[in-house]
Amino acid sequence: MAKLNPTRTIHVGSVPIGGAHPIVIQSMTNTKTHDIDATLGQIARLEGAGCAVVRLAVPDMDAVNAFRAIKDKTKLPLVADIHFDYKLAIAAIEAGADKIRINPGNIGGAERVRAVIDAARGAGIPIRIGVNAGSLEKHLLDKHGSPSPAALAESALSWITFFENENFGDTIVSIKASDVLTTINACRVLAAQTDTPQHIGITEAGTVRSGSIRSAVGIGVLLADGIGNTIRVSLAGDPVQEVYVAKEILKSLGLADGPTVIACPTCGRAEVDVAGVAEEVEAMVSGMDGSIKIAVMGCVVNGPGEAREADVGIAGGKGEWLIFVKGKPQKKVPASRVLEELAEEIRNS
Repeated sequence: MAKLNPTRTIHVGSVPIGGAHPIVIQSMTNTKTHDIDATLGQIARLEGAGCAVVRLAVPDMDAVNAFRAIKDKTKLPLVADIHFDYKLAIAAIEAGADKIRINPGNIGGAERVRAVIDAARGAGIPIRIGVNAGSLEKHLLDKHGSPSPAALAESALSWITFFENENFGDTIVSIKASDVLTTINACRVLAAQTDTPQHIGITEAGTVRSGSIRSAVGIGVLLADGIGNTIRVSLAGDPVQEVYVAKEILKSLGLADGPTVIACPTCGRAEVDVAGVAEEVEAMVSGMDGSIKIAVMGCVVNGPGEAREADVGIAGGKGEWLIFVKGKPQKKVPASRVLEELAEEIRNS
């Protein structure tokens, strides 16, 4: 398991972030915040998938009022996402936000940032300092010539210092770029110079297919370095998919519990629909507690041996499946009962 870089701890509602605490999965609703029922429905789906903190867009005062109503109807910690208008940040704090996310560089100057800090201090909530390649301060772009890792890290560190000079240390910082290597290198520079917890991810990562890959590479490399205390996989699609991808990233690095389903890529020996059955198995164990590795293999000849590291598995043949445990065959069952029999074996393991 990757060893986390030492940071201080903050709390978003009841959720601790940083220190030795587990990595926290976040996502963001893509419903209109004004649509209270739709937003609450999506929050419930995100929570059911394993999301611990949810961010909502707050672009205007109508959204602030909706945020207040939504906050009253969910126990999940909610983050208000603010751009440009510091008054919206203050209003969202008054509406019950558990955290405020701002890009200080686009909020309108130091005095307005101070006003947000004062409001957050009074409410006892943290602020996420966002630094994005697309909104880097002009003087840093002029200095570095581009939103390079050095430029992004310098921006983040300058704002961390600003907040600390205001005697406000309840912060988390995020550096994000759509370029994977830029994000990785910027976060590394930052981690070497501060104990502020980091929220990591690849912004504008892409579709569910391509964005999942880019996010897994960027987030995975950083987590393997011990960098990152909370993550969001940013995908153009259903945000629930972001949570599923985030969970798989964490499990692959030993940073989260939960079932892992592995499956062979199939070959000419396969007599069964490995991909279809594997998807059914994934759906069956979704939400299950505990770490268990489950294999779905397409060949009763080599399958058990190839997946001997799995806790339990199935290997398909004509009209029947072989159930095996730690690579050792246990029994053969008809194809019509394989999921039922596998579920029983998982419960007993």
